[in-house]
Amino acid sequence: SAVLIDPARGSGQNQAHASRPAAVPPGMTGDRDQFGDMDPEMFRREAHRVADWIADYLADARRYPVLARVQPGQIRAALPSEAPADGESFDAIFSDFERILIPGITHWNHPRFFAYFSITGSGPGILAEFLSAALNVQAMLWRTSPAATELEEVTLNWLRQLIGLPEAFEGVIYDTASISTLHALAAARERAMPSVRTHGLMGRDTPRMRVYCSDQTHSSIDKAVILLGLGQESLRKIPSDAEFRMRPSALAAALADDRANGWLPLAVVATVGTTSSTSVDPVLELSELCRRESIWLHVDAAYAGVAAMVPGYEWILRGAEHADSLVVNPHKWLFTPFDLSVLYCRHMDVLRAAFALTPEYLKTVETAPVRNLMDTGIQLGRRFRALKLWMVLRHFGANGLRARLAEHIRLAQLFASWIDRAEQFERLAPVPFSVVCFRALPSPHHSDEEADEFNQRLVDSVNGTGEIFISHTRLAGRYAIRLAVGNLQTTEADVACAWTLLQDHATRLRNEP
Repeated sequence: SAVLIDPARGSGQNQAHASRPAAVPPGMTGDRDQFGDMDPEMFRREAHRVADWIADYLADARRYPVLARVQPGQIRAALPSEAPADGESFDAIFSDFERILIPGITHWNHPRFFAYFSITGSGPGILAEFLSAALNVQAMLWRTSPAATELEEVTLNWLRQLIGLPEAFEGVIYDTASISTLHALAAARERAMPSVRTHGLMGRDTPRMRVYCSDQTHSSIDKAVILLGLGQESLRKIPSDAEFRMRPSALAAALADDRANGWLPLAVVATVGTTSSTSVDPVLELSELCRRESIWLHVDAAYAGVAAMVPGYEWILRGAEHADSLVVNPHKWLFTPFDLSVLYCRHMDVLRAAFALTPEYLKTVETAPVRNLMDTGIQLGRRFRALKLWMVLRHFGANGLRARLAEHIRLAQLFASWIDRAEQFERLAPVPFSVVCFRALPSPHHSDEEADEFNQRLVDSVNGTGEIFISHTRLAGRYAIRLAVGNLQTTEADVACAWTLLQDHATRLRNEP
């Protein structure tokens, strides 16, 4: 095989052998032109093509069915089972993107995507992702990306001020709320038992630790206690009231009971905007209780926390200024492309004590104190996520964001008013934000089991049209349909379309023999 020789060292056999140069793989020549990246002019041309495609997509996503119209395995079967031996043209690659992959996309960026928490990856955020990918920075240390590190600090301070948190809270970006909450509870464990980092939990004479949340709390809390080695038995779920909010009196009773039985209360998780109904726990009362009991309070405001910037909605985070940590997800309802979750913590020194670890090859000496993002969690590599949130905040501005959030709330309340006036539908939860929970009534005299089966069929029927996509949950044991508004392109006409479809399909199902 051919041998690559360093011209500066000569071409003698001894030198070549001593330096052990790499051999060119069989079937390839030694021409270095073959080892570069995509040609810059080709990149320029194809980048314009992709940008045009994205602009057309954002301008008229309604031309696609919201829910993917493929069968399981269909995408996999349409693709080769092995990677190509030789490179292919971008024409061929992009053709397969449109022909094979797009039919298998459920369009989260569609104006009639009303399932789960409807979201928008907005134009400025998409452009920021483009730039972030091009720069390809890794912001583990300040030195490895000063701009990414310091822009994150500045941008999260902007967001903190918008939602009304005090300066005592320092922010850090993770990927999802699950990871943010995991780190918050790890910090709570570190504060309660700082020796765990060194000695662990196994075989130690330590009290059993307890984490508290409501029966409406997101499943990420369950996963966090599992990953932290506490076990699911350590999670105690507190009953909620008729509006699906945690009951402070029930929490106080649970704390007293657990202390009497040898448990160590570790943390309480309050939720602002629960996943099922978007209910708001009484954060102020819970914060006062946690301060009296010296328990870490974490506020899960992943979905609804941003609504605190809307005039008249400041109340939702009242009491959060006394919390120990809070999570909010700009990728849920602040028009930032997935993924970007923010953890605010007033004890970031405790979080760093739990996770900071600097091997020799990452030690640096700077001319002034700096912040190294790798010290704030389990993740070493850090993407330049702050860039997209920074561009979103600058493009829309605080007033523009407030107006768009308020419009989504208006559309949800309008839909809820239609439900309330309809004799054959009923609303199942309050509508504090942009999610409506309801069900159709199959007949004047029906059981809950019959209503559950009817509404499941209704969801399947409506989603099968491809015109809208809605999801469901269970509230007080009953099957509930959820309609979530959150896309920048969603209009009153889109919400009206969903209402018409639901009425028409419910009528058809009632008339089936």
